[in-house]
Amino acid sequence: MSLGVDPGLSAGLELVRRPIAATVLARTVLNRQLVRVTVGAPELDRFEYTAPDHLVRIFLPPQPGAALVLPTTERWWPELQEMPDASRPVVRNYTVRAFDPGARRLGIDFVLHGHGPGSTFARTAAPGDRLGILSDGADYAPPLDTDWQLLVGDETALPAIAAIIEQLDPGARALAFIEVGTRADELHIPRHPGVRIHWLHRGEPRPTNCDLLLRRLRETALPTGRPYAWLAGESSLVTSVRRHLVTDRGFDKSHIYFCGYWRRMND
Repeated sequence: MSLGVDPGLSAGLELVRRPIAATVLARTVLNRQLVRVTVGAPELDRFEYTAPDHLVRIFLPPQPGAALVLPTTERWWPELQEMPDASRPVVRNYTVRAFDPGARRLGIDFVLHGHGPGSTFARTAAPGDRLGILSDGADYAPPLDTDWQLLVGDETALPAIAAIIEQLDPGARALAFIEVGTRADELHIPRHPGVRIHWLHRGEPRPTNCDLLLRRLRETALPTGRPYAWLAGESSLVTSVRRHLVTDRGFDKSHIYFCGYWRRMND
């Protein structure tokens, strides 16, 4: 499934700004923590995709087995708020992992942790199941004068990091630090000659370990030149890494994108 968009495909077509009704086409187990759900919809040729960390809002039935009722206009948020609780869909954000506008197919990778709506859906998703999807923008934007990139995250950031690496220019340079539970949770990412991937294994059952990733970063000699950093994952992990890069490594704050995808609850 292609990750880029043929700019000629949607020429003259108006992008869809409201939720799209989509159908599950396939469910693929990637490893013990990640499941890819591939969906299709006739209007996906008008789905806006701009960068490898592009987000998609998914709309799920309020309860398993309930009917899916979607907002029908571009003013979807107030429309959603006016829906009765019994029919209001659950909304979550995920990364577009793969997109083929010609085939009108889109892939989303779900991390199976906890019992939230997204994980519950991904565990049981089957061809024919229905959900809503809505393009929600992207943030990955290295400045033109970037010499090398630093990509940091945990399992929840892995789909975006993998997509970024796959879409890098052949001459680009990057370091990726990805924290997962064990070696079994690593995911194959096509080799890029300018990318070095550091897999960090925190062990189980800990959901994240800021010290492990920060220690490896501090021990690693970073390339010279103008860097761009993309950081995502657990909130405290992302905040700690950003602080280290700015305070200890002299990174320009404007050249760092960071986002807390989730927050670890206190033990």
